[in-house]
Amino acid sequence: MSIVKTFDHGVAWEDGSGISQGYSINGTIYVSGQFSHDMQSNFVGAGDIEAQTRQTLENLDRVLAGFGVTKSNLAYVEIYLTDVKEHFEPCIRLFREYMGEHRPAGSLIGVSALAFPEQLVEISAVAHTA
Repeated sequence: MSIVKTFDHGVAWEDGSGISQGYSINGTIYVSGQFSHDMQSNFVGAGDIEAQTRQTLENLDRVLAGFGVTKSNLAYVEIYLTDVKEHFEPCIRLFREYMGEHRPAGSLIGVSALAFPEQLVEISAVAHTA
């Protein structure tokens, strides 16, 4: 029997999005692309890759906690940047600090735009419960 669980931050725009922030089935957690918003739905850090990366990682932590796991349960991470040349170093530095000794598989992908005009980074992931 499959056990399905979902998680949402509880912010206003989620109801209309058609997706969950996290979806778990049989011990695998799929985390939707997280970005830089606070719990009042306000965008955080316009023009500031470090502020956006920190907030995005906090939101990733919140989703993982919703399933009772931590960043040490991450198996795969995808980071999307709108300006890889400019933002690679600060984003990866903060990501390495965030991950500590844990090293999941991952990809960093340059994109021309993300969902919001001021958005510089988005992070999605796959984690496990075991």
